[in-house]
Amino acid sequence: MEGDGSDSLVTIKNIERELICPACKELFTHPLILPCQHSICHKCVKELLLMLDDSFNDVGSDNSSQSSPRLRLPSPSMDKIDRISRPGWKRNSLTPRTTTFPCPGCEHDVDLGERGINGLFRNFTLETIVERYRQAARAATAIMCDLCKPPPQESTKSCMDCSASYCNECFKIYHPWGTVKAQHEYVGPTTNFRPKILMCPEHETERINMYCELCRRPVCHLCKLGGNHSNHRVTTMSSAYKTLKEKLSKDIDYLIGKESQVKSQISELNLLMKETECNGERAKEDAVTHFEKLFEILEERKSSVLKAIDASKKLRLDKFQTQMEEYQGLLENNGLVGYAQEVLKETDQSCFVQTAKQLHVRIQKATESLKSFRPAAQTSFEDYVVNTSKQTELLGELSFFSSGVDVPEINEEQSKVYNNALINWHHPEKDKADSYILEYRKVNRDEEMLSWNEIEVCGTSKVISDLESNCDYAFRVRAYKGSICSPSSRELVLHTPPAPVFSFLFDEKCGYNNEHLLLNLKRDHVESRAGFNLLLAAERIQVGYYTSLDYIIGDVGITKGKHFWAFRVEPYSYLVKAGVASSDKLQEWLRSPRDTVSPRYEQDSGHDSGSEDTCFDSSQPFTLVTIGMKKFFIPKSPTSSNEPENRVLPMPTSIGVLLDYDKGKVAFYDMDHMKCLYERQVDCSHTMYPAFALMGSGGIQLEESITAKYLEYQENM
Repeated sequence: MEGDGSDSLVTIKNIERELICPACKELFTHPLILPCQHSICHKCVKELLLMLDDSFNDVGSDNSSQSSPRLRLPSPSMDKIDRISRPGWKRNSLTPRTTTFPCPGCEHDVDLGERGINGLFRNFTLETIVERYRQAARAATAIMCDLCKPPPQESTKSCMDCSASYCNECFKIYHPWGTVKAQHEYVGPTTNFRPKILMCPEHETERINMYCELCRRPVCHLCKLGGNHSNHRVTTMSSAYKTLKEKLSKDIDYLIGKESQVKSQISELNLLMKETECNGERAKEDAVTHFEKLFEILEERKSSVLKAIDASKKLRLDKFQTQMEEYQGLLENNGLVGYAQEVLKETDQSCFVQTAKQLHVRIQKATESLKSFRPAAQTSFEDYVVNTSKQTELLGELSFFSSGVDVPEINEEQSKVYNNALINWHHPEKDKADSYILEYRKVNRDEEMLSWNEIEVCGTSKVISDLESNCDYAFRVRAYKGSICSPSSRELVLHTPPAPVFSFLFDEKCGYNNEHLLLNLKRDHVESRAGFNLLLAAERIQVGYYTSLDYIIGDVGITKGKHFWAFRVEPYSYLVKAGVASSDKLQEWLRSPRDTVSPRYEQDSGHDSGSEDTCFDSSQPFTLVTIGMKKFFIPKSPTSSNEPENRVLPMPTSIGVLLDYDKGKVAFYDMDHMKCLYERQVDCSHTMYPAFALMGSGGIQLEESITAKYLEYQENM
């Protein structure tokens, strides 16, 4: 038993994350259940409503940003608490209206109704679990008796009716034997006192006894009879308890059964966290390296620019110094003037003339420079202003360049699935990618998610084989440039055909009318020619009759199993029939005269004929649907509406046919969405063949199997 108690304490301590109020980030205190099913402390609800009231009353205040639902305010005054607790309170409202409250759990506005906080249920279950957690966290802290004289004794039991804790002596005094109090319910020491009966917050004297399935909350019988839940579907509390407990138990059992998978994913997350830590540090180191390179370049340029400025400054100062010395020589008793004054003292004429000539030239130049003073150099350094505007703009736009490889995009129009899957994608910077990784996996929502299969591709398309029938597959692709990988593309989900693809070609021998039909060399496309022969046949047409249908079948028959094939009807086609037919029925069709046939007596012709009504329940050896004029006509059925608007659908781009020979069923599919349009029984007692018929202008193209050669052909095209 001690081991079990220890395990329970560990379990309680492990669920702390679920016991934290989303508003105050502390353990719940008297939690209330909001209409969105999230819980929040009773005090936090009042504080948040008070903040909303203040923020709307203080319009334009700089403190309006404090209205965040996650910000705690000091305890509000009692008058404000009473005001927002009254039913019908709403911010800036003078008349009773509903209260809108921003839930801090889901961050959506929820409607508290006209009663506001008073209309919310207290989450006693959560409150009990929080109390157990508190006790587990403070196992050594005792709960003291509420009735003892100081100093109080340690309590031994708590009375749920009195909402108080007692020691043994006080319990005997206040619950004497033979009195009503002796019948009170008592439990072990606790601080969590919950009512024995849950009462309705709308009708405070009524007991909760029903559960509203629409509002997902308990209600009383008055709520159902004339309250807000009168038109809602309700169930008994015992039924709701049983149903919800079974669902919760089943979900818990499922999660417990997946414990190994959860642990594996936790281990994977731990590895991802470590990898993220390493990659983050590496990214920081790379960023520092790049910035240091920028700093080095800037320091180098800074040194070069400063040297150039210093050199220019020195040159200019030298010029100014020389010019200044020359001008100082023009002063009396200084320089040139002083020298000239000394020359004038020479009395020997020959010697004077010899010296004075050169001196006179210098004196004349000095005189001219006085008349037109011009500094020897410029003082401005305009040519040495560093222009960093472009570099500043570039540095301001400096951002992360995650991989240098753009994300490829899967081309949904060119990607399809038939016998195999063809996935085509394009890359904005095709030359920058060395290769691609195509990933695919089967999508099954009922089971655990399967791992991705990877294929390395050098081009921008790939054929994938060995896919299971009637399954959803997800595809995505990413690009590689060396060791650098781009993020994965958006996933494309394709649904495989419901059965293996049946390969066949048009039969050019059995019943083929080469006068009316034109078959290509590959025998996968047939065209009905409304030419001269049809005009000749029109001479025999009488009133109420039409020209005959020209039949063509597949060259391979089916004797067992499930098979699927697809074809496209040319948009200009007037009337095309497609489906299956047995070998004995084909002999009847192809051997009897077919010059003129009344559609009224042709079974399953697609027209509103009376003969169809007699064949609803009988299993026929053929089934043909009618396609034409860009429409798909669903045959009449006794189990569905036969109104024309319900039987006429837009013609799909590609039409699939599923034949289950063993069960005797045939179905027609919209290949674009792999959706079944029509299904019925068919007599498969003989060999079954794909069958087609055309009248007037029209064409049928068999869907080509997807192979590697098909891919090469598409690329060449």
